[in-house]
Amino acid sequence: MARIIGGLAVSHTPTIGFAVDHDKQQEAAWAPIFQSFEPIRTWLQANQPDVLFYIFNDHVTSFFFDHYSAFTLGVDDHYGVADEGGNPRDLPAVGGHAALSRHIGQSLMADEFDMSFFRDKPLDHGFFSPMSALLPCAEGWPVQIVPLQVGVLQLPIPTARRCYKLGQALRRAIESYPEDLKVAIVATGGVSHQVHGERCGFNNPDWDAQFIELLVNDPQQLTEMTLAEYATLGGMEGAEVITWLIMRGALSATVERKHQSYYLPSMTGIATLLLENLDQGVPAPVSERHRQHMQHQLAGIEQLTGTYPYTLERSAQGYRLNKFLHRLIEPQWRERFLAEPEALYEEAGLDEAERDLLRRRDWRGLIHHGVIFFVLEKLGAVLGVSNLDIYAAMRGQSLDDFMKTRNQQVRYSVAGKASR
Repeated sequence: MARIIGGLAVSHTPTIGFAVDHDKQQEAAWAPIFQSFEPIRTWLQANQPDVLFYIFNDHVTSFFFDHYSAFTLGVDDHYGVADEGGNPRDLPAVGGHAALSRHIGQSLMADEFDMSFFRDKPLDHGFFSPMSALLPCAEGWPVQIVPLQVGVLQLPIPTARRCYKLGQALRRAIESYPEDLKVAIVATGGVSHQVHGERCGFNNPDWDAQFIELLVNDPQQLTEMTLAEYATLGGMEGAEVITWLIMRGALSATVERKHQSYYLPSMTGIATLLLENLDQGVPAPVSERHRQHMQHQLAGIEQLTGTYPYTLERSAQGYRLNKFLHRLIEPQWRERFLAEPEALYEEAGLDEAERDLLRRRDWRGLIHHGVIFFVLEKLGAVLGVSNLDIYAAMRGQSLDDFMKTRNQQVRYSVAGKASR
């Protein structure tokens, strides 16, 4: 079984990444930051976790307000470096443990956390700033990650209590994963700071110290606090430290503090914290019962012949084709598809099997491949093929025979009036 070996908490101020990129680690203003990271670097090297479950918040880089979620779990197999306005940092992409991500996502949903999931999104300094100080990457990152983006910038946001409960559910998810993995939980952000308005530049070292003591020894007290109370004590942006409660909730009730530090150079209190888990192994029947709990909503679905639940696994399998077909909502893309499909297949990196499915208009085969129906109807609209034609093909029937099973003999598609 997977095992949580410890929890790390670090600030993610862009100061850290800037110092790394400009070789300022030994300069007086920056040296204390990297000295405080050194015990964590040593611990990571000694314990060699297989996966870092990485909790961060994006800074309106890859996640904008046209679709902003509370808890968004990465389910990709790699994550690149985001461009935050002045070109991306010169760092390699980091690998994602997609299978563990999917397991965690299913477990959290079974425990009634309404998760969002993301792919194809690069990560900004909320992830890469501390990551570049914690681990070497010249030859590629030595670990895989499962990233959790927590939406704390646009109100309303999750409560401190909800974050702590998510951590407790996260522990169940990870410890029920059947592969032997060593997992460390990393929480980033904070501590006290405010970067907007007339209160910009606010810090509170006394609160920072009190918060960390409570996080280690009495996290339940922190779950009682409101967002306004966090903002009063630690600054509005400093309230992002509620995400540290996700990390703490995922650990054992009693932990061993291996390292702690604090430095306030400029705008943000930079804290580091390293906790080792003092858990006991989960009995096998408990893990098995939890996995059955995860499967409860789909129990028996396999008996429905010709039914393919659109799971995260199927989504990953068909992602490239789904992305290609989804772009048919763009006028220029569909014009090019009709005029030069082979060139478009090449540009999109479709493999030969995927191209063959499209050339033959193999509607049933596309479903089997992991394509969701709702991009198939977009393809049908572009080609002038009705939804009913697609339904009949999936059933393996002629259109006439399929129409006989319907109450009304009508055909339709999602194409606009000018397309019909």
